[in-house]
Amino acid sequence: MDIGAFLGLEQLTWGTLILIVIAAFAAGWIDAVVGGGGLLQLPALLLIPGITPVQALATNKLASVFGTATSSVTYYRRARPDIRTALPMAAIALVGSFGGAAVATVLPPAAFKPIIVVALLAVAIFTAFRPQLGAQTVLRFQGHKHHIAAGAAGLAIGFYDGLLGPGTGTFLVITLVTLLGYDFLQASAKAKIVNLATNSGALLLFIPHGAVLWLLGGILAVANVAGSYLGSRMAIARGSRFIRVVFLIVVVLLIGKLGVDVWNENVAPWLATW
Repeated sequence: MDIGAFLGLEQLTWGTLILIVIAAFAAGWIDAVVGGGGLLQLPALLLIPGITPVQALATNKLASVFGTATSSVTYYRRARPDIRTALPMAAIALVGSFGGAAVATVLPPAAFKPIIVVALLAVAIFTAFRPQLGAQTVLRFQGHKHHIAAGAAGLAIGFYDGLLGPGTGTFLVITLVTLLGYDFLQASAKAKIVNLATNSGALLLFIPHGAVLWLLGGILAVANVAGSYLGSRMAIARGSRFIRVVFLIVVVLLIGKLGVDVWNENVAPWLATW
């Protein structure tokens, strides 16, 4: 069977499809543990000849919605995150993602990437030199202050997801750990619920424009779900220390990816003028 013709992508080969499915499985695993699976899944989609960036983004979101839904349910059943914090935070993050997408149409995302790289470097150093960070839940705020802080964090990170996207789950985890005081396991559980909302918000924008490749997205969704289920079960079984290690690895990879983008989009053009 000509898989490219079947999926509406004439130049897609079986070899490329298998590679993308493997990337989707790994992305689901990473997303379930600590976020940042888009670092694998989105670049893999862009390997397909003829696919547009918008189609890749939209199809990536379709698969990710199923993956984050799976990990959200798994975490809820086994880790019992406080949905009184997670659900309002998710609703506000959904609004923030729309705002970020609107700004992205006016200001180039490349202008924000150097700031994000610096922020990630600070996060990596801070986490690496604070081994007890996120080891146990010690809430920083109580009552209304806790929900206000969670809502503000959801709005800011939702905005980032709409504007740029890569590493949204990672930012959610570190914010829930450092700002609100959750351990890494509870932070990951809540992050999945919020990330499900931001992914859904973006998908609602892409669907009316016909950007989603439904058949390909469905295949990747199955792989993403499998990876998400395995990752969430492993994170729950191994606890906060395991999540902390994976978190640091993903942050380093995210710094590398965005650092290359900053070089190609900002530094290299400037050097070329000399």
